[in-house]
Amino acid sequence: MFDILKSIQADISSFRAEVNARFEKVENRFVGLEELIRKQRRDTAGLLVMAKGTAGHFAEELAAVEERVKVLEARGR
Repeated sequence: MFDILKSIQADISSFRAEVNARFEKVENRFVGLEELIRKQRRDTAGLLVMAKGTAGHFAEELAAVEERVKVLEARGR
C-alpha cells in the first residue's frame, strides 16, 4: 500500500512539473505575441501618418492642377 501511494505521489509530482513547464512556455509565447502586437501597432500608426501625408500632398497637387485648368478654360472663352 505504501509503495502504491509513493508511486501515485511521484506521478502527481512529475505531472505537476510537466504542467508548470508547459504553462511557462505558453506564458513566454504570450509575452512574445504581446511585444509583436505592440510593434505592429506602432508600425501601422506610422504607415497611417505617412499615408495621410501622401494623400494630403496629392490633394494639394490635384487642387493646383484643377486651378490651372480653370485658368486655361477661362482664357479659351
